[in-house]
Amino acid sequence: MISGGMPIHDAGQLLLVGVPGPELDSDSARLFRKIQPGGFILFGRNIQSPGQLRKLLDDLRDLSDVEPILTIDQEGGRVSRLKLIGNEPPNAQQLRDRDDLELIKRHGDITGRLLRVFGFNLDLCPVLDISYDDEADNSLRGRCYGRTVPEVIAKAGAFNTGLRAAGILSCGKHFPGYSSAGMDPHHELPFLDRSREKMESEELAVFRAFTDSVDSMMIGHIAISGLDEIRRPASLSPAIVRDLLRKDMGFGGLVMTDDLDMGAILNHFGFDETMRLGLEAGNDMLMICHRVEMALAAKSAIEPLGDALCPALESVARSKARLSPPSVFTVESFQKIDAEIRELRIATLGESEADTRSPEDGKRSPVELY
Repeated sequence: MISGGMPIHDAGQLLLVGVPGPELDSDSARLFRKIQPGGFILFGRNIQSPGQLRKLLDDLRDLSDVEPILTIDQEGGRVSRLKLIGNEPPNAQQLRDRDDLELIKRHGDITGRLLRVFGFNLDLCPVLDISYDDEADNSLRGRCYGRTVPEVIAKAGAFNTGLRAAGILSCGKHFPGYSSAGMDPHHELPFLDRSREKMESEELAVFRAFTDSVDSMMIGHIAISGLDEIRRPASLSPAIVRDLLRKDMGFGGLVMTDDLDMGAILNHFGFDETMRLGLEAGNDMLMICHRVEMALAAKSAIEPLGDALCPALESVARSKARLSPPSVFTVESFQKIDAEIRELRIATLGESEADTRSPEDGKRSPVELY
């Protein structure tokens, strides 16, 4: 046994899985009870109304023998799952351009309180990528807090401080940084020919600044020549996860892959191979967002690793010891916080622009950004 009463070889605790729909159907409930995933990630497909969302999270918590990580991508702008039932928060770039650290910290605080009302305990942000091109077609448009190392550190740091103070764990992403890439990893694996020295002076300088202040790190799907000479995706690379992030940078929090259902991985690796490589690289949790039916196969693929799973299981247990309980839910409590989001939009964008929402508003796209 390890801390929290968790069986040492309960491999399901190393999986962070999606949920098929807005309600917990009997087949999914049976699967999750059997596997006991360490956490669940929700998307637009899971959100219909405030009451429905809270019930779904309560149901997921009820079927879990160990308190689960319950997470979502609630950044702001187009990557705001909860805008489907409320106001859309300003995105990182809009807050960046407003240049008000207190406003950004307020965004973090509001986001944290909003998530706790529904029962979430971890938010998959802040984005720590540097924006070298605000119009780049690499899925990061509008999502970056700065164009320089100091700007990202200051502004993403303000959000991170507000979020954590509200009782929600944070996640720095997408390590080691992929904003220089011109390709979207949702569709294909980007490759970046960039030296270690260049990365250290820019992207890695940001992540180093957050190693003691974010609770988790998400590893991106990008191959970088200067960090892994055999060009493995960062998410499957021991050189990047184990040697750079863990040993060199000294990060002691939870480490998770980005979604292993992305084209960057699917197009190049087999399923069992991906699961094994992900843990051997040094990740603690493997993210499977869309092929939920593969969760049992994922657990079966990693169970043979045996004692090699112990460090990851210990890391998950340490993180779970820090999870905050959900706030009391009422529709009125949600509406009060939602009104604060509206006020935040006005303070950031001005009254005339506050009702202009991102183009993806209301759509449950088959490719949701994260």
